[in-house]
Amino acid sequence: MNRNNIFADGFIDVKGARENNLKDLSLKIPKYKTTVFVGLSGAGKSSLVFDTIAALSRRELNETFASFTQQYLPKYGQPHVDEIDHLPVAIVIEQKKIGENARSTVGTYTGAYSLLRLLFSRIGRPFIGYSDTFSFNMPKGMCPNCQGLGYVDDIDEDLLIDKNESLNQGAIKFVSFGPDTWRWRRYVNSGLFDNDKPVKNFTDREWQLLMYAPQQQLKHPGPKFPKSALYEGVVPRIRRSILHKKEAQHHQAAISKIVTHHACPICHGTRLNSTVLGNRINGKNIAEVCSMSLKDLSEFLDTINATLTTDLIRELQVKLHSMIDIGLGYLSLARGTNSLSGGEAQRIKISKYLNSSLSDMVYILDEPSVGLHPHDIDLVKKGLTRLRNKGNTILLVEHNPLMMSFADYVVELGPVAGASGGQLTFQGTYEELLNSSSLTGKWIREKIAFKTKVRKSSNSVQLTNLNSNNLKNINIRIPIDVVTVLTGVAGSGKSSLVKELKNSLDVPYIDLAQKDISTNLRSTPATYLDILDPIRKLFAQSNQTSLGLFSYNGQGACPICKGKGVTITNMAFMDPVVEVCEACHGKRYSKKALQYHYQGKDIAEILDFSVDQALNFFSSGEEKNQMLKEKLSSLKRVGLGYIHLNQTLTTLSGGELQRIKLASRLNEKGTVFLLDEPTSGLHMQDIAEQIKLINQLVDAHNGVIVIEHNQTVISQADWLIDIGPGAGVFGGQVIYSGVPAGIIDCSNSLTGKALLKAMD
Repeated sequence: MNRNNIFADGFIDVKGARENNLKDLSLKIPKYKTTVFVGLSGAGKSSLVFDTIAALSRRELNETFASFTQQYLPKYGQPHVDEIDHLPVAIVIEQKKIGENARSTVGTYTGAYSLLRLLFSRIGRPFIGYSDTFSFNMPKGMCPNCQGLGYVDDIDEDLLIDKNESLNQGAIKFVSFGPDTWRWRRYVNSGLFDNDKPVKNFTDREWQLLMYAPQQQLKHPGPKFPKSALYEGVVPRIRRSILHKKEAQHHQAAISKIVTHHACPICHGTRLNSTVLGNRINGKNIAEVCSMSLKDLSEFLDTINATLTTDLIRELQVKLHSMIDIGLGYLSLARGTNSLSGGEAQRIKISKYLNSSLSDMVYILDEPSVGLHPHDIDLVKKGLTRLRNKGNTILLVEHNPLMMSFADYVVELGPVAGASGGQLTFQGTYEELLNSSSLTGKWIREKIAFKTKVRKSSNSVQLTNLNSNNLKNINIRIPIDVVTVLTGVAGSGKSSLVKELKNSLDVPYIDLAQKDISTNLRSTPATYLDILDPIRKLFAQSNQTSLGLFSYNGQGACPICKGKGVTITNMAFMDPVVEVCEACHGKRYSKKALQYHYQGKDIAEILDFSVDQALNFFSSGEEKNQMLKEKLSSLKRVGLGYIHLNQTLTTLSGGELQRIKLASRLNEKGTVFLLDEPTSGLHMQDIAEQIKLINQLVDAHNGVIVIEHNQTVISQADWLIDIGPGAGVFGGQVIYSGVPAGIIDCSNSLTGKALLKAMD
């Protein structure tokens, strides 16, 4: 393609972008084409594409609405850019997980279930009511036993309560109910119990009050019991306030010890009551239809002949085929979104836009290849090509060469990550990238080759008769003392296999699965890795003053910004105004805290160090700094030497956050690391460094088990297990287990075919 002609149909003209680390960057992005943005993690790709281009488009779209409406819309700050000309309306598909809510299904998330409910309410027989009647989230439709969840929880009282202990001794064993916690105080201050009496000596009435009493106002509570508080037994309280709330995400390990999930014995997992299940179309009730694969459901809809629902069925088919065309035909509408793999969730989001009639839009995607096998990536590329051919512009932030190769144009940012990045280092076609001296071009030209010498395992776990989710009676030996990589298309059963492995491991393991780090204005690398506390201790000891004085979340906080470093003024329907605090100039600390020094620096100056600077500063050899040096060294080992200790986590890229999590556990020994796509968000150069790290972990007498699609990581495994051959009901089998080189001879392995193609 002639480079000069790529802009023939127009371009988005970015002038003077300075958001985050961008260096007054100006560039033209071709319209009605696919442009991929590449470069190291933290080089500035997201700052340009999401924080500048997408933010300005969304902001200016919001400003077209009345002031009254704007106050209810998401707020997008004014990006630091001189101007952007010819900017279309942006639709952003971010790399965020679909909700973990137990009531969310593929059907409810995509809106297909709403159409299906309408269909059954119109032509299902016998007539039982309107569409809301068929909702398992509404009282008239839900199963009364499980409240529409489809499952019930059994709580093991013997594991929840140690009857040999008293309440004061900590008889309630569930996390957050221990002595001196606020939940514990509700029981010891209730006035209902002798808090020093072992629970085994409770009367039947006391036992029922402790364990199962419904929420109620106490008639004669103890003097310390809050006046307006309600009393509730431990079991209903855990069910109400933890099991079915967001808090459950933080207590998974504790919950798994005392709670058993199983299908509701009344509705058998359908979530609906008997009245709803009695309504049928062509012999099928709505639960049976929702449990069909999307392909089978589409065929079922073709058998319905009712003039009343012709348009309704057509619209439902459009939704189904947008998912089928992107390779999700094996899913069902009943599938819970919390059980979807990362690749499945990503494709569902993309599928929502594939049949849109809108044109002249700019679709902005954050690594659409994440969680996808090369086979799945081909389907995504076809879908995005369809979107582009409808007269839209596609912008991708990507690291996967398979996604780069189909783009019309490539923009690379660099030359490094962090403060020295944010510069334009390449722009041109993919063919020009391949022949360039750019960092990405050099790494794409690197050949994939199998590891020359694989480790032999001497410790493995034998798993037998595995049938959870889509696993089909699997028997497999998994080495746990080498680098073991699990491969297979998205949804083939890899995560299910790892879940079964965790239940069988009798050695310590560290699960570094893809869970979001909680980010807010106060969270920094220093707080996440507990680097701040030892620094505070050094200041307190050397100045012989209070430890609390050096906390910007407490005693040492700037009195004006309360330790945030910025002041935020709410402007009603306009964006909040965020300004650097005039009192502390962004340092977060009070003047009193900043008057104390350690080795000539105040605490704000030290926290403004990069990891490299801090490591150099604290390498004095003093024993008391050893833990500090180890934590800083871990950040440097995962390639984050350039980030600052006080950098707000909200400013870090997905790849940087992933590596911070790895750094927090890097010095473990004698354990098994479970990694779920650790290459997510990483450039090829970063991936090479991460492979070194993984090998270092194994050399330090750990085992590493990785779910991965990246072909370089696969080629460098000691042992490879391929699950498939397809996804969902078409997967769940062991296609290959052995040294990586053997998979290219496995004729029914999609992984083997993709590796062979990459090597050729």
